[in-house]
Amino acid sequence: MTSWMPPVTQIPRKGTSHRELYRETAPGVDRYLRARGVRDADDVVGDTFVNVVRSIDRFAGGEIAFRAWVFAIARNRATDELRRVIRHPSAPASAEELETHGPQGDVEGEAMEGLASERIGRLLDALTADQRDVLLLRIIGGLSIDQVAAAVGRKPGAVKMLQARGLAAIRQEIQRGAVTL
Repeated sequence: MTSWMPPVTQIPRKGTSHRELYRETAPGVDRYLRARGVRDADDVVGDTFVNVVRSIDRFAGGEIAFRAWVFAIARNRATDELRRVIRHPSAPASAEELETHGPQGDVEGEAMEGLASERIGRLLDALTADQRDVLLLRIIGGLSIDQVAAAVGRKPGAVKMLQARGLAAIRQEIQRGAVTL
């Protein structure tokens, strides 16, 4: 497990409990990980916050720095998870196993959501890994340029360039009709 963590000493909003920090930050981290294609996003969110709790005594900064720090940990955990999946692939469940669980949920809603996710996935596949990370952290994570720079270990100017190039690539894919929204 390799997680970059800055040296630190102050918890955001004095008196904020770990539970409150989790409730405020976890949904964005979960969306980021799912958009990044992490299979077991729930597990990685859990691992991320275990690392956060273990390291919070070394954290210094306010709420804004805290979000960037948490997303940096999540990004590192996602990278670790993707490496693990590559090293230890798993076999999908058989049709018989799935049938025993029976149908669940709203099929039409899930199908429409699946189509939207597929379209977004195709757009994200047209990007480099760095462009994808920057856009996901900016859009889904709601981080500022400076926060993204801290999370990905780059300078703000490099983050702006990756964002601009990523958006241009998405625009180009849409214009050439590769993906319809």
